[in-house]
Amino acid sequence: MNCTQFNKISVEEVLQSLGHFPTKQNEKEAWFINPFSKEIDASFKINKNLNYWYLFSEGIGGNNINFMKRYLNASISEVLNWAENQNFSSFHQQSGNYKLFNLSKTYKILEVKEIQHPALLQYLKSRKVENQKHLIQEIHYQMNDKKYFGIAFKNDSDGYEIRNAYSKICLGKKDITTIKNNSKSLLIFEGFFDFLSFKNIEKSLENEVSDYMILNSVSMIYKIKNSLKNYEKIDLYFDNDAAGNRAVEIIKNENNEAEDCRVLYSDFKDLNDWLIHKNPLIEREIKYSRR
Repeated sequence: MNCTQFNKISVEEVLQSLGHFPTKQNEKEAWFINPFSKEIDASFKINKNLNYWYLFSEGIGGNNINFMKRYLNASISEVLNWAENQNFSSFHQQSGNYKLFNLSKTYKILEVKEIQHPALLQYLKSRKVENQKHLIQEIHYQMNDKKYFGIAFKNDSDGYEIRNAYSKICLGKKDITTIKNNSKSLLIFEGFFDFLSFKNIEKSLENEVSDYMILNSVSMIYKIKNSLKNYEKIDLYFDNDAAGNRAVEIIKNENNEAEDCRVLYSDFKDLNDWLIHKNPLIEREIKYSRR
């Protein structure tokens, strides 16, 4: 990854990867607590159109390189080495080569149907969620005069989270996905593969019927804060990283009854990673974690 490529990644996504989330935002801008020092007021602003940040309390600003040089106290080469090891959704791998998708350009959805493509079925199998394919769809779309296909998971704004073995994008407006069952119990997942993984083990957990929220990105956490008070029980299934830690903290501050369920997969990246590698021991692991 070079400087130009890194600076094209959303500043907001870079902040989220470090566990920083907006206190308020709209389509044009997002405000954060100063990520460089402890402050009470949100003085760190992102201009989403320019992909540029500005810290009002210190009168400084810039791009991703400027931000990470200060955040890590590192050189440009050290920043790029760090960025190379991150999994930014706006930086995708196609056929072994990284490419940036500009979703501001026109795209067209060609077809949405039941999952049938052998490559997608094999991908689901590799993630050990093939028996949950009724919860997702196969999508074919055109972007920048090229045709693509993938696994689609619809959000509450009729956008689609799309995954395949090589890419991770959203077509349409980014939003959460809610599944209502008129329950006072809520389960919150970071991504839809975690939700599919949970559905694989749900019977073993002997859970009551619950509502589900899939954030589709931890940056969407600001959208659900007001709805948390409607639930008597909340279980959290986030990634084991800085962003996941911060998300759990935010939700617990809103509802102190929320339970961090990551003990089930504490040695793994996320719930799906645990499912892939621990599948033969699921029954024993679940019983042990729920004691």
